[in-house]
Amino acid sequence: MANDHPDVHVGAVDDLHVTVGRRLRVAGMRYSRSRYAVVEVMADAGRPLTLPEILAVDAGRRLAQSSAYRNLGELVDVGVARRVDAGDDRFRFELHESLTGHHHHLVCDSCGRVEDFQVPDEFERQVAALVEVADDGGFRVDAHRFDMLGRCAGCR
Repeated sequence: MANDHPDVHVGAVDDLHVTVGRRLRVAGMRYSRSRYAVVEVMADAGRPLTLPEILAVDAGRRLAQSSAYRNLGELVDVGVARRVDAGDDRFRFELHESLTGHHHHLVCDSCGRVEDFQVPDEFERQVAALVEVADDGGFRVDAHRFDMLGRCAGCR
């Protein structure tokens, strides 16, 4: 496997594929070439991608549109990928945060680009306090998200 990103350790990528393979096997699915290709594209991107962006990165080598879309749905179902709603009519897809770590998103209102970003630990501590308030009120919080909306550098 070629690794064009020096900041991604090969062992971490190998661990990713082992974990993905396990999740698929538990669900009674195999880790096909097309699923592997979708995971590779999402792992290399480092940000949520639309289906057309996934297909463009793959450049037609391994994925047909119908196969990529079906595989994305299956990867979401088994907890390998997740859909990101940027408020427009197109979902973006990224690896599930159980594989990449918890993060939030910057969403461009103009072009729709979505970028990952990390918030300070203090912010997450404040969210944890809010989760406790919700729990005290009888509401179980399973996850949280925080998106910042605005314009990316290319649209400013």
